[in-house]
Amino acid sequence: MSLLVTGTVGIDTVHTPAGSVERVPGGSCAYFAAAASFHAPVRLVAAVGGDWPGEHRRLLEGFANLSMEGLEVRPAGTTFAWGGRYLDDMNRRETLFTELGVLAEDPPTVPAAYRDSDIIFLANTHPTEQAAMLGQLPARRLVVADTMDLWIRTTRPELEALLARVDGLMLNDSEARQLTDMGNAISAGRKILQLGPSFVVVKKGEHGCILVHRDGVAALPAYPAEAEHVVDPTGAGDSFAGGFMGHIASAGQADFRTIQAALAWGTVTASFTIEAFSLDRLARLTRREIDERMKAFQAAVRVG
Repeated sequence: MSLLVTGTVGIDTVHTPAGSVERVPGGSCAYFAAAASFHAPVRLVAAVGGDWPGEHRRLLEGFANLSMEGLEVRPAGTTFAWGGRYLDDMNRRETLFTELGVLAEDPPTVPAAYRDSDIIFLANTHPTEQAAMLGQLPARRLVVADTMDLWIRTTRPELEALLARVDGLMLNDSEARQLTDMGNAISAGRKILQLGPSFVVVKKGEHGCILVHRDGVAALPAYPAEAEHVVDPTGAGDSFAGGFMGHIASAGQADFRTIQAALAWGTVTASFTIEAFSLDRLARLTRREIDERMKAFQAAVRVG
């Protein structure tokens, strides 16, 4: 199975109680692709401007299973940039600025060599652009989308049209409540299934995640990270999605049990991202470390 992700590659400025960084690698696509590359080959489709730093390219090129043929560099444009500040408990953040740059232009084109991709992750962006991307991927077999509160609030008809065409949806618990007017994550997930997807993953941050599938329900806690090891939560959700989808691609199937196992691989992979700013921890990560932490996580959540 061939895994493709489309979304943003950006430049981040981040302030947390652990410190601050400026103009570091970021973007949903970058975090997803880096995380997924530890589980399966991944193809990246995104656009950046002429100001995209060379060191950012070299960092992404350092991930062995990451193909960047689908990354468009637009010399006359500027790269998407985001700045944010996390509050003391790291569970809340405020956006300091957002500069759309090339995101305000036409979306990137899927290279011919990528058009046989059959597992697709539509990272967070406008639902119309997510839907348009599907038209470039005729071999798709499994499509999972991410979304956010902005699109739920301002483009609900377009988002609901997209949901009728995808197999899975990822969103956090507040977004699930916003989309469905349901306060319970499982009830919200079941209501979303009525819009088209076969499964929904509701992310609950430090409280783990819930899978609502047509064949059942599953839940997992977050990896039990100690507070002093949490440096930067940015990209944790995208890294979770990367580990999750990477496992499905490596398994070659997407039944309920495989998706349930993928929750754990996504959780473990994302637990490394938060240990450093930007992609720094993922850039130093090894598959052996992931496997060892997975064993520890399995021991922690085992019952009976």
